Amino acid sequence: MTVSASILLVDDDRHLAESMAAWLREMSHRVETVATLAEAKQSLIAGQYDLVMTDLRLGNDDGFDLIGHIKKKHPETAVLVITGYATPDTAVEAVRAGAYDLLTKPLIDDELSLSIERAISQREITRQNEELRKQLDRRSGLENILSHDYRMMKIFDVVDSIANARASVLITGENGTGKSMIARAIHARSTRRNGPFVEVACGALPDTLLESELFGHVAGAYTGANTNRAGKFQLADGGTLFLDEIATATPAMQVKLLRVLQEFQFEQLGGTETHSVDTRVILATNENLSNAVDTGRFRQDLYYRINVVNIVLPSLRERIGDLPLLVDHFLREASETCGREAESFDKDAIKAMQAYAWPGNIRQLENVVERAVLLGRGPVLTVDDLPPELTGRASDQQESSIAGASRAVSLGDIDGKTLRDALEGPERQIILQSLRAHNWNRAATADTLDINRTTLYKKMKRLGLDDPRLQYA
Repeated sequence: MTVSASILLVDDDRHLAESMAAWLREMSHRVETVATLAEAKQSLIAGQYDLVMTDLRLGNDDGFDLIGHIKKKHPETAVLVITGYATPDTAVEAVRAGAYDLLTKPLIDDELSLSIERAISQREITRQNEELRKQLDRRSGLENILSHDYRMMKIFDVVDSIANARASVLITGENGTGKSMIARAIHARSTRRNGPFVEVACGALPDTLLESELFGHVAGAYTGANTNRAGKFQLADGGTLFLDEIATATPAMQVKLLRVLQEFQFEQLGGTETHSVDTRVILATNENLSNAVDTGRFRQDLYYRINVVNIVLPSLRERIGDLPLLVDHFLREASETCGREAESFDKDAIKAMQAYAWPGNIRQLENVVERAVLLGRGPVLTVDDLPPELTGRASDQQESSIAGASRAVSLGDIDGKTLRDALEGPERQIILQSLRAHNWNRAATADTLDINRTTLYKKMKRLGLDDPRLQYA
């Protein structure tokens, strides 16, 4: 054994304990000996040990009680059982209780040395796995969602409040606002974080396949179903199931979802056996489900069932003050991934990005930054490195020569949008440019735009222009 370990030796045979301790010390281990369960518990409180070696018979005490105590109170400590009264059933019981291994007396030196080495190695592997799990939790948790916006701060508080609740959560917001990340953050901060997180894009599958995907199927349920297959609800048992694009579910599928969300019971496609699961369900959509209920496209009872907690994610244009923070994050990621030395965007490029409506939200911003890093011609990226839709320039990158003209307004993607939604982008750019032209004097801006100040204030709030950090961008 090349690495010494701190060992607590628990045995009521003092002579044997001291003899074994002397041999272990010769092997460079640090050893303390105790004879009773009470002394062992006290030693564990006073110091930290890599390994506890214990007999199962400790006078009037039971070694299994010590194993259970260590597993509960000191899970980072490995346990090795040494006994003279072992049976195959005893060994199985000891391992189930939390021991790493069981050795029988009289001990063989090489066997004991090898068992100690393996127990310590397993303890180190467990510690490393736990550290990796914590790192993954941090990456998928709120720590990886960058924002200083007050709307997002409120959402973070909600996530912490409801993380351990079993109630369904409905996350709504435009495409690209980070609904999946919020779902993962809820899972990572809950007591289910050691369980699976399973994601299903409901809109990507036809109704029959979606039913099989969610609930599983038995052999012969349909052509090509040759074996039984577990569904996502079963695979997420003990963890979290994230159903994205839930508004695309057909009326028939909505009925089946309503039942499983009420009772957490279902039958597989083609089967008769009822399955029960302990699955936390988070749902997301970019549609207005309330309107879908009014038009009859979405069941009212299912809407009330899933809308227990509703988290509404703001669009990027509503939290535009976060844009420099997000740009810096994506810039560092893209530079590392692409192997390019891009340090920053200049002030004009940041202003151009803040004036844009971002119909694709954060996902679009990430793509724009990556494109700029790939095509950029220097460490400091400029307006010339941004795509034409952000700058209002023609695709050949030629600038308009009209003196004093402002950057052209970009309508962005207006397919499927109401007139009000389609006009938000141009309206935001016009107001932002006027505010900057008047050094953020709202009275002067309202006069120039020929609207009253109350109307201007309401529009600024709705369009995310009320963030004071915009004045210094």
